[in-house]
Amino acid sequence: ISIFLSHSSSLLSFLSSQPPKMRVHSFTFLITLSHSISAFNVGTNKSPLATYKHETTRFSEKKALSIPMDTPMTGQMTGVPSPENTSSSLDPKDAWIANLDYESFRKEVANLGKELLQETGDADVAHLQKIVSWRNIAALVGLSTVGTTPNPITIAALSTWTYASWTMIAHHTCHGGYNRVDAGRFHSRGFGLGLVNRCIDWLDWMQPEAWNIEHNRLHHYRLNEAKDPDLVQRNLDFVRDAKAIPLPFKYAMVMLFLPIWKWFYYAPNTYKELKTNEWIRSGKELPEGYDPEAAVTVVSMMDPSRKATQQIIQPFDVFVRVLGPMFFGRYVVIPLALALVPGIGPSLAWHAVANLVLAELLTNIHSFVTIVTNHAGEDMYTFDDAVKPKTGSFYVRQVVGSVNYDGGSDFVDFLHGFLNYQIEHHVWPDLSMRQYQRGAPRLRAICEKYGVPYVRENVFVRLRKTVDIMVGKTTMRSFPTEYEPRKDKAGDAGVTWKSTNGAIDDNSGQ
Repeated sequence: ISIFLSHSSSLLSFLSSQPPKMRVHSFTFLITLSHSISAFNVGTNKSPLATYKHETTRFSEKKALSIPMDTPMTGQMTGVPSPENTSSSLDPKDAWIANLDYESFRKEVANLGKELLQETGDADVAHLQKIVSWRNIAALVGLSTVGTTPNPITIAALSTWTYASWTMIAHHTCHGGYNRVDAGRFHSRGFGLGLVNRCIDWLDWMQPEAWNIEHNRLHHYRLNEAKDPDLVQRNLDFVRDAKAIPLPFKYAMVMLFLPIWKWFYYAPNTYKELKTNEWIRSGKELPEGYDPEAAVTVVSMMDPSRKATQQIIQPFDVFVRVLGPMFFGRYVVIPLALALVPGIGPSLAWHAVANLVLAELLTNIHSFVTIVTNHAGEDMYTFDDAVKPKTGSFYVRQVVGSVNYDGGSDFVDFLHGFLNYQIEHHVWPDLSMRQYQRGAPRLRAICEKYGVPYVRENVFVRLRKTVDIMVGKTTMRSFPTEYEPRKDKAGDAGVTWKSTNGAIDDNSGQ
C-alpha cells in the first residue's frame, strides 16, 4: 500500500498518457485491486454453490455434537438413477457415474485403508524421523547463515524449514497419522496446542487449534461443497465475476496473492472458523448479517462495514494471538539476538531481516503451489450436498475432488510436502506419510477397476489449471449428486464427531 501511495503521482501521469481504452482498463484494474486489498474477500459474493442455510452447529472439541448437513434430499437418491436421470442425460465425461457400484468400491477402498493402518509400525516412525531430520538440517543451515548477506542458500533453507514443519510434520501429526505408534511428541493430542507447544512443535502464522477445525473437519469432510472453507472457485468469485477486468490483470492480481496468502488470508480465516465454532457452542445466535462462509483477511476483518464479523473475531486477537507468535519469534527474536553481537550486530540483524522476509515470500509461494492446487481445476468436481464419512459416495468424492502430483521417492515427495498423495490423504486422513506412498498405486488400481477418474499430473500443470479457475477462465465440474446412493446422504441428522482436538478417531463419523 505504501509503495502504491508513494508512486501515485507517477501512476496518474502514466495513465493520463495512455489511449482512452487503455486508460479505462487501467483505472478499472486499480479500483478492483484496491477492493481486493480491502476485502481480498476471497468470498464476498456468493456463487450458486453457496446457497445453503447457515450452519447452526459445528464441531466441538469438548463433546460430541451434530453437524447438520442441511441441503434437503430430493429425488430418487438410491444409487439407481430415476428415469429422468439416465446415463443419456449425463455429459460424456460423467458417463462413468451412471453404472458405478458404490458399495463394492467402498468395500475395496475401506479394506485397503484398514490393511495400511494395520501395517503402520516402527518403519513409519523411522520414516517420520528421517523427514524431521531433513527439516532440522534446513533449519540449521538457515539459522546459522541468517546474518549473512542475503543469498539463495539461506533463503531456501529458511523457507524449507517453515514449509516442512507445516506440510509434512504438523499436517500428518495433527491428523493422527502417528497416534497408533510410539512417535514421541508426534501425537495429535497436544501437538502444537497452547503457546509453549506451538513454539516447540509448529510455529507458523496459523493457530494450530484454529487450523484443526478449519482443515481437519470442515475442509476434509465438506470437500468442494459450499461449506468447504478452502473452495477456491467460490472464494475467488469476486475476481472470476469481474467481467470488466481484462484477463491479464486478473492473473496479475492472483500473482500478488501468492507470496502473502498464509498470513494475509489463511491465518485469520482459520481463526474465524474457530471463533464461529466457539460462538455456536456457547448457545448464542450468530450476529445478524454474519456470513460464516465468507472468508476473512487481515484487511477485511477491520472493515467498519463488517460489524457482525468483528463480533465474532476481534482484530486485536488476530494480530496478537494468531499472527503475533510467529512475527515475534521470527522477525523480532532472531534479529534482536544478532543485534547484540558487538561491533557487527546491526549489520547482522538487518541481513537476518532481509533473509527472513525473502524466505517468507518463498515459502508462501512454495506452499501455494503444492496446497491450493490440490482441489481445483476444470477436471475437479464440486458437490451440492453432503454425504456421510466412510461411505462409497464419500470415497468417490475424495478421489474426484482431489489431485495427486508426480512422486514416489522420499526426496521428490519431500519437495512436494507429501501433498502429492492428496487423493490417498483425503480417502484415509489418518495414515502416515509412508503408508500414502505404499497405498497410492493400489488405490489407483481400484479406481481404474471401477472407472473412477484418478488424476495425477505435474504440479505446475495443476498450478496453471488452478489459476485458470481463480481468474474465471475455466470452471470446475458439477457432480450429479442424484446418482449417489440415498443411504450415503448425510441429510438433516448430520455427522456426530467425538472429542479429538482435531485428530481422527477410529470410529469417528460413524
